[in-house]
Amino acid sequence: MRLFVARPSIARVTPLPQPFDRHGLEAPVTPVVLSAPHAGRIYPEAMQELLRLPVAALMPLEDRLVDQLAIAARGPHTLFVATLARAWIDLNRGEHERDPRIDAGADPMAQPQASLRLRSGLGLVPRRAGAAGDVWKRKLTAEEVSARIVAHHRPYHAAVAAALAAARARFGIAILLDIHSMPTLPGVAPAQLVLGDRHGHSAARPLVTALENAARESGLRVVRNQPYAGGHVVATHGAPNRNVHAIQIEFDRSLYLDPTLTGIGPGLAPLAAMLSRMIAAVVETVTPTALAAE
Repeated sequence: MRLFVARPSIARVTPLPQPFDRHGLEAPVTPVVLSAPHAGRIYPEAMQELLRLPVAALMPLEDRLVDQLAIAARGPHTLFVATLARAWIDLNRGEHERDPRIDAGADPMAQPQASLRLRSGLGLVPRRAGAAGDVWKRKLTAEEVSARIVAHHRPYHAAVAAALAAARARFGIAILLDIHSMPTLPGVAPAQLVLGDRHGHSAARPLVTALENAARESGLRVVRNQPYAGGHVVATHGAPNRNVHAIQIEFDRSLYLDPTLTGIGPGLAPLAAMLSRMIAAVVETVTPTALAAE
């Protein structure tokens, strides 16, 4: 199988990739693991044949080039970056979030109260691409979606889980920072950074506070859990009772992209430096005294 890699103005053909790229050593050297599940930019040709929309219309579903931000900031920490586009399969959705309107393998009875995301067309396989409309020409077969789950969704989460387990075994604690980007929020002075900890369920409060303070010291407007409290990644991997913590980090993408929101802008380097300081602040907070207070 061959595929198309979306770029702002260039396309290239490459072999079908593995589900993710791993940056960092196999053995953890810090308790922090980074994840960028919406950074993929590869659109398989098999997918393009099924599209109702041009590939360019799907780019807003990406956390556009957020992997470049994470790579620039990661230091010695392990980082997982998804390779295939979110439109192929969304790694930040659960396997059960299958949309019966475009997935023949979805079981509506398994989710009688479907999430707002799923009802909006942003399930495990996205049905819509915002204002551009419906993504697919036809309903996908159960086998097509299941193949994506087995080949791409499960391996990504298995790798993240293994890295967190290794970090916890070595350091007694593991912290997953799930890196995303968001469109500019509405309002006169909207938040530029949203920290999601599932309203306190996926991470100890001192860790979130450390991230928030470091970002505020750099001048960013920060809120918690509104409108993004954290998706499947932090819900699945965060288990504070086992000293495994997970926090979703959503940056306004205009902070690091160019005015077209398709290429890197001059803000990347300063934002990466700030993200590095945020990560360092979390590491400094990981002490028995700080977490015992929670």
